[in-house]
Amino acid sequence: MNQSEKDNIYMQRCLYLASLAGVNVSPNPMVGAVIVYEDEIIGEGYHQFFGGPHAEVNAVNDVHYDLASKLNEATIYVSLEPCAHTGKTPPCLDLILKHKFKRVVIGCKDPNPLVSGKSIELLIAAGIEVNIGILEKECLKLNKRFFTYQLKKRPYVILKWAQTKDGYIDKNRDEETTIDRKINWISHPDTQSIVHHWRSKEQAILVGWKTIEHDNPSLTVREVKGLNPLRIIIDSNLNMPKDSKVFTDGDKTIIINKIKTEESGNVSFVKLAQITTRTILTFLYELEISSVFVEGGSGTLQHFLLDGLWDEARVIQSKVSFGDGIKAPKINGIPSKTYSFAKDQIFHYFK
Repeated sequence: MNQSEKDNIYMQRCLYLASLAGVNVSPNPMVGAVIVYEDEIIGEGYHQFFGGPHAEVNAVNDVHYDLASKLNEATIYVSLEPCAHTGKTPPCLDLILKHKFKRVVIGCKDPNPLVSGKSIELLIAAGIEVNIGILEKECLKLNKRFFTYQLKKRPYVILKWAQTKDGYIDKNRDEETTIDRKINWISHPDTQSIVHHWRSKEQAILVGWKTIEHDNPSLTVREVKGLNPLRIIIDSNLNMPKDSKVFTDGDKTIIINKIKTEESGNVSFVKLAQITTRTILTFLYELEISSVFVEGGSGTLQHFLLDGLWDEARVIQSKVSFGDGIKAPKINGIPSKTYSFAKDQIFHYFK
C-alpha cells in the first residue's frame, strides 16, 4: 500500500470520528484527528461539543505516555485545517508546533478568515511537512453547514415537505377542521421516523403559524434519540392558539413577529421590523444557528424557494391522493437522488 492510499484510510477515519459529534458542536465544524506512528494509530479524537477541547487536543491526550516522546516522528491527520486563533479554547496550531509533528495531513482549509490558510503557512514555516486536500470533497461535504454559515453569513437551509400523489400538501381547512387540529397524514408512519432523524441533525426547525394552528405539532425528535432542534415560528400578528404544544410542552421556542419582544416561560417573542426569508436567516445567523430545517406550510416553503434561499429540499411523495386541497410547493429541476422508504418515495434536491 502506497502513502497516498494510507493517507486516504486515515483521513476516512478522521471523517468518521468527526461525524460522531453531529449537531453538538454547532455552529463550530465537526472535526476528527488521528495520530499515526510507524503505520499504527497511536491516538485519535474529535471535537465532541461546542466549547470543548478540539479534535487535535483529544487525539494528543489519547496517546499513551510511553509514546508521547515519539510525536515528533508521527503524522497527525486532521479533517479541517487546525485553528490558529484563540476562541473558546487555545489554538490547536500551538499544540502541533509544541510537539513538532513530523507531518500534518489536512482534509480541507478552514474558510474562517481568522484561520483560512494561516495555520498551513505557519506549519510550513516551522519546517513541518504539510499535505492538503486529502479526501477534500468528503471533508467539505461533512461540514457543508459550517461552510455555508461562514461564507454566506446565513444558516444552511433544508426544505422538507410531504405531498400526495396528486400534488397536495394538506386538505382544505374549514373552521370545524381547524378547531379539530388533526394532522392529515400523508407519508407512511415508518417514514415519519426518518423525518425525526433529519430534524435531529439540524440546530433549528422553522414553520409558519398556520402549521401550528392547523396541526398543533410538537416539532421534536421523539421518534429517535437526539437533541430537539430550536423551534422557530413565524407569526407576524401573534395569531397562534395559546394552547398549542409549542407554548405548553416546555421546549424552547422563538416566535418571530411584528408586535413585541419579550420572554414568557419557554417562549421568546422576537420583533422584526420586516419579516422576510432574508431577515429571518440574518436573525438566525446572529443567534449562531448554522442550520435550519424548514417544514412548512406551503406558503413559507414557497417563499424560500422563490427567494433562492435554500440549499437542499427533501420531498416525500406518498401513494395517497386527496383530490383537492392545498397545493404543494413547486420546485424546479431534477432531483439529485430518488429512493423509496416504507411505501413512499423521497426526492432529494440540491440547489
